[in-house]
Formats: sequence, structure tokens, C-alpha cells
Amino acid sequence: MRLFFRTLQLVFLIAAFLVEAAVLYFVSNPMVRAVVGVLLIFPIVWIVIRTNTVETISDIPDANKKRRFKGLRAQVVQLLDEIRRLNWLAVDAERGFRNRDAAMHEMDRIESRLKDIISETLPVQDHPDVIINTHATFRWRHGLFSAFDLDLMRKFAPDMLICLVDNIEMVHHRLHAEHEIDAKLKDCMVWREEEILATELLAQAMGVPNRFYILSRGRHVETIESCRRLVTMPELKKVYPSFPMSHVVDMPEVLQEIDHFRAELAKHFIAFDPGDVDEKLLLDNALAASAEGKDWIMIEPHAFGEQEGAEPFRVSVREVLDIAGDIDGQIYMRDFRLIDQADMICSLIPELPGGVPGLSSGVERELQHAWEHTKEVYVVWKPKKNPSPFITETATKIFSSVDDALTHFQEKGMMAPLGLFGQ
Repeated sequence: MRLFFRTLQLVFLIAAFLVEAAVLYFVSNPMVRAVVGVLLIFPIVWIVIRTNTVETISDIPDANKKRRFKGLRAQVVQLLDEIRRLNWLAVDAERGFRNRDAAMHEMDRIESRLKDIISETLPVQDHPDVIINTHATFRWRHGLFSAFDLDLMRKFAPDMLICLVDNIEMVHHRLHAEHEIDAKLKDCMVWREEEILATELLAQAMGVPNRFYILSRGRHVETIESCRRLVTMPELKKVYPSFPMSHVVDMPEVLQEIDHFRAELAKHFIAFDPGDVDEKLLLDNALAASAEGKDWIMIEPHAFGEQEGAEPFRVSVREVLDIAGDIDGQIYMRDFRLIDQADMICSLIPELPGGVPGLSSGVERELQHAWEHTKEVYVVWKPKKNPSPFITETATKIFSSVDDALTHFQEKGMMAPLGLFGQ
């Protein structure tokens, strides 16, 4: 409502300026022009004071910044293309798809180009915004190798490292769709863990252990905005959204409520959402398919499944069952690490059919872990039944609705500043 009145006042302000301009242009009588001008001064000044128009205009994003980030994006694409080509030249040479001597010559050329690109980012004061997109590790002849030159990285001196991860069926699908490769789901699971560990060790070697983050590419919706904020607004509050998952996948109304909760937190904070990377639904579907004697399962768009609008594809039931232990272990480890890198946890406890609180064992454990690690703990409790002491005694604050929580966060100045029209 407050935004509506503010917008309305600005509309009146613009209208007053237009009337003033029309009078100056069309009215020739100087007395009439003077009287109308004086009469319009008072509403214009009043609206400017009421709406803090000067501050509002100063908050409008600078077009130069937009152009700067477009240029930065072009540099990122260039680096990414070079590094992808370098990695897959090695694979092609090893598998005999390309002349080995020619491939090695091309790899040397690309490595030289990468060094030149990094040199072009120095000195730091002349190039404050530079992003390098690369793998931390790669495999060749069943061996594990570093995908970066440590001396070059020391020269580059990054002040933040982000390990982008994705759901394992998506990694597996992209690898086989884009390259001639024979990787199992198990290989992809191991590779993802190696990427996380290598990036964390690199952050420690670079002297920025507290500025290493794990961030998902996004499952149903891409997390581009969270990534942008993490890079350009690292001081913004980081939140871990906590909510039930496995036992509500067949409850559309509850899922809709959870989706709204997740979207609102992602809109106002840097959100490390556990639902963006979680193969538990994949495993549950594989177990059900195995019981029915099926060899394949179809991966289709779902809130905890494939991205919206993507084409379905199939995954081997046997390969999913082979990584059952890895799935549970990595979820446990990764979710706790996401909590550790956040400033606070915000948990939604919906009311399930029959008035039962949707408080899963996973949500309880997440709340306890956050409390033990001195994080701010916020709970949106929807059931009519009162929460237990294990909730009330560990929560920083409990709310009855998502809107109440957002109002509190806004009053405390915890949310990302939005533009005039809520963008």
C-alpha cells in the first residue's frame, strides 16, 4: 500500500511538470503564465518532499554499471569458451578423436591465451571487477588433475571463490549431450565432491577461506540473481531457506506455499536454497521404478526436479541405486555447509492435512545445527498447534506467516533494497 501511494504521488508530480510545460509553451499571456506557475510550485515542492524524489532518483541503477556488467559477462563467456576447449581438447586427444600433436599445440596456444587474459586484468586498481569461470579439477586417464595454475591464481589474487554445483542427473545429461564421453552417475557424484574440496582448498591458499561459497545453478528456476548479489553485494544478508521436501512432493497446495516462501526469500536475500540441489526425489523415483521392474525413469519438470520448460530425459535406475549412499551422505554434508556459509536460517513449517505440523526430521536437524553455530534462527509456524519448546527456545523469532516475517526483516533493514516498482 505504501508503494502504491508513493507511485501515485510521483504520477501527480510528473503530471504537474507536464502542465507547467504546456502552460509555458501554449499560453502567451504573461500574467496567466505567472499565476499558474506559482500555483503549481506548491504541489510540486510538497510531493518532492513527501516522496524523497532526490533519493529515489539517486538510487536508479546507473546505465554505465549495466554496460560494465555486460562487458564483464562477455569476458566471462570468452574465458569459459577457452577453458572448455582446453579441457575437451585433452579428452579428444586421449580418445583418438583428434590428432594428438595438433591437439597439444592447440592446448599450448589456449594456455598462453589464458595467461594473457589474466595479465590483462592487472593491476587490480584498474580492473576492479573480473570473474574467471573454470573447473577446479578434471580427470584424464582415470587420474585427477588441477584445472588451474596456482602461480597464476596467486597473481590474479581472487577475493572470492564460488563453486557452482548442479543436480547430478543434469550434469550427467549435459556431459553426454555435448560430448563423446562415458561417465556414470557415480563418476559425476565423485567429480562434484572433488570440485567443492579443490575450490575450498584454493580459497584457503588464496587467504580467503571465509569467502568461499557453494552455490547451485538452480533446479526449477536459475539462481542468477543470487549469484549476482553474492558477487556485487556480498554484504547483503545470506539466508538458508528450510522447509519439508520428501514427504510433501505429492501435496500441491503445500508445495505452492513452499514455492512462495522460497521465492520471497530469494527475492530479498542471497538465498542458499537446499531444494536447488537435492537428488532425494531422484532416488525415491528410482526405488519405485525398481519395485515395478523398470530399467529407466523419466526426469520431468518439478519443483524439486528438472527445470521448468525443459525436455524430459531418462536415467538408468541401476545407476541411481548405485549412488544411493552417496546421495544421502552428500545431502547431509552439503546442507550443513550451506547453513554454515549463511547468516541466518528461515524455516517454514506448513500445516499438513489433519492439522499435522510439517516438521520433518531434516528441518529439525537444520534448525538445531544453525542454533548450535550461532546463526539467527527464524521460524514461520503455520499450524494451529503450538510449537514445541525445541522450537520456541532456539528460535530468534517465530512468525505466523511469511508476510509477517518479511515485514520484520524490512523493519530491521535486513532485506535487499528494491527499486521504485518493487524490482
